[in-house]
Amino acid sequence: MLQLITRNWHLKLLSLIFATLLWLFVTGEQRAEVGYSVPLELKNVPADLIVANEVPSLVNLRISGPRTLLSNLESSSLSLSVDLRGLEPGLTTFKRLDENLNIPSALKVVRLSPSYVEVKLERIREKSVPVTVVLTGEPMPGQKVLATVARPDRVSIRGAESEVKRIDHVETEPLDIAGIREDFIMTVPVDFRGTYTELSDKKTVEVEVHFVYEPPIEMEQSNASDDADVSVAAPSSVN
Repeated sequence: MLQLITRNWHLKLLSLIFATLLWLFVTGEQRAEVGYSVPLELKNVPADLIVANEVPSLVNLRISGPRTLLSNLESSSLSLSVDLRGLEPGLTTFKRLDENLNIPSALKVVRLSPSYVEVKLERIREKSVPVTVVLTGEPMPGQKVLATVARPDRVSIRGAESEVKRIDHVETEPLDIAGIREDFIMTVPVDFRGTYTELSDKKTVEVEVHFVYEPPIEMEQSNASDDADVSVAAPSSVN
C-alpha cells in the first residue's frame, strides 16, 4: 500500500502544487459579474399533448466569478431546458432552471429572470367547424347578394382542447365585391389564426357568390310620381 502511495511521488507532488497554484490564482483573481440572455428549450413534449400557455423563450442570467473564466464564457454555449417527459395535462412549475446550466464550478448564477416557468399542457383535440364567407364592398347599383356558398363548407381545426371547444366557426379572408354585377367563383384563403390551434387540412375554400337584380328605390319612386302627374293632367269627361 505504501509503495502505491510513494510510487512516482515527485509527479504527484508537482500535480498537487500545480493544482494549488491554479486554485489560488482562480480564487485570488478579481471577480466580475456578467449578464446573458439564454434560450429556453422545452424538451420531450408528450405526443398527445400541446403547450397551451406563453412560456418565455429567453431567460436572463447574471453570472459571477473570476474575470478570466467569464471572459472565456461564450453566450452561444449557454442553454437552458425543461424536460416535459411523462407529464400529464395540467400546470407544472419548474424552478431552479440553472441546475442544468453547463458552466465551470467557479462560476455562480447570482440572478435569474424569470426565476421559474410554468408550463400548461392540454390534450390535443380535433373537430370540424363551418366556414363563413366574409364579403367587403358594394356590388353594382341594383345588384344584391343573393347567396354565398363555400366548398368545402366545413374544415377541421386541431389544437389545445380548451381552445378547440370555444371555436364554433372560421371565416374566409374578406372577398371584395365592389362594382361586381355577375355571379363568380373564386378560391379564397381561410383566415384562421388560433393561439394554440391551427387548420389541420384545408387552407383555402372555393367561394361562389350569386347576385339578384333589384331596381333602385329612387327609380320606383320616380315612376310612381310620373303616374300621378299623368292622372292629374287627364281632361275630365263632358256630359
